[in-house]
Amino acid sequence: MSDSGLQTSGELAAQPPMPVRRLHNYLYCPRLFYLQWVENIFEENADTATGSALHRQADQPSRLDDAKFTALREGLPEGAKLRSLRLESATLGLIGVMDIVEGGPDGACVVDYKKGSARRLDDDTRVAKEPDAVQIAAYALLLREHGTPVESAAIYYAEDKRRVPVALTEELFAKTKTALAEARAVAAAGKMPPPLVDDQRCNYCSAYPICLPRESHWWAQARERAVAEDTQLRLGFPPGDLPAEFTGEPPADHDPLPPPRPPRDDGELLVVQKPGSQVGQRGGEFIVSIKKEVVRKLPLHQVRAIYLYGAIQLTAQAAESCLEHCIDVAYFAASGRFLGLLRGLPASGVDARLGQARMFAEPFFRLKQSRECIRAKIHNQRTMLMRNGEVPDRVLRQLAAARDATKDTRDLGELLGCEGAAANLYFEQFASMLKGAEWRFDFHGRNRRPPRDPVNALLSLGYSILAKELAGVCHAVGLDPFLGFMHQPRYGRPALALDLMEEFRPLIADSVAISLINRGEINPEDFISSASGTFLNEQGRRRFWEAWFRRMDTEVSHPQFGYKMSYRRMLEVQARQLWRVVRGDATVYHGFTTR
Repeated sequence: MSDSGLQTSGELAAQPPMPVRRLHNYLYCPRLFYLQWVENIFEENADTATGSALHRQADQPSRLDDAKFTALREGLPEGAKLRSLRLESATLGLIGVMDIVEGGPDGACVVDYKKGSARRLDDDTRVAKEPDAVQIAAYALLLREHGTPVESAAIYYAEDKRRVPVALTEELFAKTKTALAEARAVAAAGKMPPPLVDDQRCNYCSAYPICLPRESHWWAQARERAVAEDTQLRLGFPPGDLPAEFTGEPPADHDPLPPPRPPRDDGELLVVQKPGSQVGQRGGEFIVSIKKEVVRKLPLHQVRAIYLYGAIQLTAQAAESCLEHCIDVAYFAASGRFLGLLRGLPASGVDARLGQARMFAEPFFRLKQSRECIRAKIHNQRTMLMRNGEVPDRVLRQLAAARDATKDTRDLGELLGCEGAAANLYFEQFASMLKGAEWRFDFHGRNRRPPRDPVNALLSLGYSILAKELAGVCHAVGLDPFLGFMHQPRYGRPALALDLMEEFRPLIADSVAISLINRGEINPEDFISSASGTFLNEQGRRRFWEAWFRRMDTEVSHPQFGYKMSYRRMLEVQARQLWRVVRGDATVYHGFTTR
């Protein structure tokens, strides 16, 4: 690094030009900067949406012909304006888009728009916030690098409805260059900075649902003790009694955390299953039609995902809109079997995927992760029987013993033996949970590929949809859904999604099947039985989806943090917890369990 505080050309060559707004992110929170610049993960919230709307007032780029470009270098005429001016500097390693550059008598004035308000001093004087001042200083450096003399700078704060001048001092420029060098060093280190702790900035941050600052801090507290515990196990010493944070139980003085705000939780799911239907897009709306007759319209911004069953067409325009607006399109066979997913590029997640591959090659980690998934699954199977069935105490004791035995298993084969024994006990008693209807389905155990009775048809469909949901969540958080730890990689098999769904199978898929039967919401005429298996017909799938949405929207308490959220949101919180483990930010994964 040179004495000027700038990185040398060789050091800069390793990284692309940094957008000036990412420098602003770094000063606001280094962790936010890392998520958006290194991981390329960005989520919209109300504040960023308002800010985007504000910037649209200044975002109509001015035409920059040769005459104006020459005038920019020689000095814009007084009163002239350039909007959305984009400049890049290889020397600075910066790229930025200035909202407005105005001509003045002695040089240019650069103006930036901000949604909020300026910082107030004790005497009620308004001054620019430090990240905002550094950002506009970076714009001034870019202009000077291109030969444009800069006389002044100002920030327009929309909440105050006024411009606040920024003094372009050498001290501010030095601070800007130092911040740029520090941000580049953080990016080059390849390790996400720790979260802020109990900081007000988190409440306004769009990355809060991804960062999960308080949860991340809680998970990280267990790290050193967990490393020591792993060492004990590797050396063959008994681990001894673990404190609460390692067993998944909250500490005695633990106050429930406020629930995180995962993005895109309020969108609608569009399910199309009528043979011959077409999903098109026109004028900001998805249009569902059958034989050119429009049967439904939905605005793009209201749709979270589209599920297509059987022979359904998706037009090229609709597909492009789905990719552009991050709307998943899931394809299912008419029988309900999940076929595949259309979605845009996943979150960057390079660090997580590299860590995932390293840990896949480590047998001890794979065993430890698999143990926790199966422990949580058996626990939840036992809970389901206690809540809904009439089960002998002997069976409950055996399930508890199988659950507790998972932590002592020495390899995946032994662990799968525990899982198989527990599954046999669970499905032997499954019929005791089916009641309360005038008729009952006969259930004599689990069968599949294909399912041969209505109960197994419901279970198979539920597991297929749950696997699809978690495959999409893995993509969204930056994990590779095809590289699992317990389920072996296989062509077209979302192994990691299957790992994560183990703990949710009883609580979501099994619960939906039981609810449909016990509420009398589904009947024998809702199924098609043939030599190729038993499946729901169109009417049956419609009733299934109503129950599925109801279950996914059911709120449940998080076992560690105490807050309540829907099962749909809980899937993402668990995936983001695993994301931290494979990155090395946390060591212990806690499976989701309920009482």
